Amino acid sequence: MAKRAYHLTNSEPSSVSPDSKELSNVIITRMGLTPRKAGSTDKMYRVLVELYEKMKLSNKEKKPELAVLTVEEMGNVAGITRQTMYDYIKRWIDYDLIVKTTYIFEGKVIIGYKLNGATLENAFEKAAVKVKNHLDLTIKFVKELQNTLKKEKISETMKQK
Repeated sequence: MAKRAYHLTNSEPSSVSPDSKELSNVIITRMGLTPRKAGSTDKMYRVLVELYEKMKLSNKEKKPELAVLTVEEMGNVAGITRQTMYDYIKRWIDYDLIVKTTYIFEGKVIIGYKLNGATLENAFEKAAVKVKNHLDLTIKFVKELQNTLKKEKISETMKQK
């Protein structure tokens, strides 16, 4: 994984009974998947919804290729260019929310991405594991730092005597 940051935020629905648009916006905002540049698209939530809808259709029809969205399709859904979508996709992949996949359609190789789970919940559970593993490793480093500081202090005290 490249050195990119997890950017978790505290976003919550503004209404008591939010609709799917508001909830999907809250989810991608909380996970740091929204564009960070002011004035960028406000339709990124649609990519999440589209990935879910495609996965549902794929499972229903028992055709795995139906779950795949190309980067160009994702960009169209979000209202941005393909190249800009490539920049945003990196964060989705870092969380393990989506996976790259390839299939052959009408003799052409199609490369795209699909939700990393049969449902949104499955995909976000994998993202939660990824973040938890990151935090667990950080705790390990904290413990190691604490122990190292203690050893350095003892060593320094011994040198002074």
